[in-house]
Amino acid sequence: MVEDQKHYMTEEGRKKLEEELEFLKTERRQEVVERIKVARSFGDLSENSEYDSAKDEQAFVEGRIAQIEKMLKNAEIIEEDASNNSEVALGKSVKFKELPDGDEEVYTIVGSAESDPLEGKISNSSPMAQSLLGRKVGDKVMVNTPGGELEVEIIEVS
Repeated sequence: MVEDQKHYMTEEGRKKLEEELEFLKTERRQEVVERIKVARSFGDLSENSEYDSAKDEQAFVEGRIAQIEKMLKNAEIIEEDASNNSEVALGKSVKFKELPDGDEEVYTIVGSAESDPLEGKISNSSPMAQSLLGRKVGDKVMVNTPGGELEVEIIEVS
């Protein structure tokens, strides 16, 4: 049997997933059931687009519930180690500057379940994170990005 993949996440990320799961199971599921009931009342199901749409939504909701349950079952909570802020690791924020122009950026490296680049959270499996993990303050690192190679210097880890 294939071993399930670990889903790395922070305690905050786990709580968000648990809240989403609770919402889907209690509120969203019931809303979809009501939509299906209403759509059935319109008659012939073979030509009923409202019914088809509601059934598609039901499949999506049930799929998302199963996905979240699996992620939570295989969750590995990232323990914050405040004592070691010299090395880039999962759950840490890293501040770096692009070379040679010096533009500074800060990202927190999290598991794929809670990555959100617009919030400054990148997945540990992303090319950027893979290049930075295990590096120390002062290291210069080449990162392969879709736009080409980028050289960065790590300024701070927290």
